[in-house]
Amino acid sequence: MELIADQGQLFIILACIFGAFMAWGIGANDVANAMGTSVGSKAITIRQAVIIAIIFEFTGAFLAGGEVTQTIRKGIIDPLALDGQPELLVFGMMASLLAAGTWLLVASYAGWPVSTTHSIVGAIVGFAAVGISMEAVNWAKVGNIAASWVVSPVVAGSISFLLYKSVQHFIHDTPDPFAQSKRLVPFYILLVGFVISMVTLLKGLKHLGLKLSFIDAIWISLIIGAVVMVIGRMFVSRIHADPEVSEAIHIANVEKVFAVLMIFTACAMAFAHGSNDVANAIGPVAAIYGVISHAGEITAKSAVPVWILLVGGGGIVIGLVTFGHRVIATVGTGITELTPSRGFAATLAAATTVVVASGTGLPISTTHVLVGAILGVGLAVGSDALNYRKIGSIFVSWLVTLPAGAILSILFFFLFKAIWA
Repeated sequence: MELIADQGQLFIILACIFGAFMAWGIGANDVANAMGTSVGSKAITIRQAVIIAIIFEFTGAFLAGGEVTQTIRKGIIDPLALDGQPELLVFGMMASLLAAGTWLLVASYAGWPVSTTHSIVGAIVGFAAVGISMEAVNWAKVGNIAASWVVSPVVAGSISFLLYKSVQHFIHDTPDPFAQSKRLVPFYILLVGFVISMVTLLKGLKHLGLKLSFIDAIWISLIIGAVVMVIGRMFVSRIHADPEVSEAIHIANVEKVFAVLMIFTACAMAFAHGSNDVANAIGPVAAIYGVISHAGEITAKSAVPVWILLVGGGGIVIGLVTFGHRVIATVGTGITELTPSRGFAATLAAATTVVVASGTGLPISTTHVLVGAILGVGLAVGSDALNYRKIGSIFVSWLVTLPAGAILSILFFFLFKAIWA
């Protein structure tokens, strides 16, 4: 307790620095994943992807990032195991941030799309199990999180499979796919606006004091979706095609319409990603702040301060701008060939899965979800469209991430303990 009182301000400063470093890693690696489908399908350029991410990643992190933060902050470690030793939680959370950030730096430099959620959860479990005791880890909660890493890509893959099959059936396989795409794409845009609005209104704005009933949220979300649809229809109406051209050019014109839709789904994915993955950076920072601001009381409940959300959102944006281009190519072009219509199905499926998980407080891996969604689209096109070698290398990088985060975290934990304890 005395150490917390004497060095509390220093620990908060270090936590903010390490949290910003971790958020930078999320921007460099995971945000690139989120934007990869849009860039890979050539619907938007890398520069446009950066602008969209700056606005919507930050907004998602700030407005809807509070729910998952609670799980990272209090769900994985049993507070009773640290009773009387709050400094161990502070050392462990600082070690987790530094470990996960370091691993993301290595992975981003190499162009590997790894999971930031794996990195931070593995780091927290590593320091708690080895540095404190096996009983300190809430293994039931860890089991739920681990199960979500399997379930979420399957869910995202199933949604993207069905979405792309609907595109094939209602647009590509019709006598006039271009005219049909202009009629139906605005309704897909309505769906994008509705899904994101629903989860934001029901879960994301709680920490801002806005509480709406489910019915109210449906009506407001439908209105927001309709407004977004009208905006989208204005863009779509500007696309014209010559009816006398060949079928190949007809398909290209259809993809132009979907390229407009991809701008909306890119915004949705950026918002969804910011809402879920900012917790990986600021959850441990919030835990450290909570312990120090309550004079070592670990079980004290406190809201996540706005400035901590700002640290996470800002770090994510800087990471994407400085390093994100290295990973975008892997996800955008490596797994399967993406067109705007395929990219739309994958991105909307991934965004839907992520925002629902974010709303329920479950920290899932955005990387797993997005790769699962892309695999779903690839299977809808035909299994021959998938690059199995690239998929295998991605799976290997996922397997390495958990132990890498845990080992680095254990090393940093004992280093901090040796310095201050």
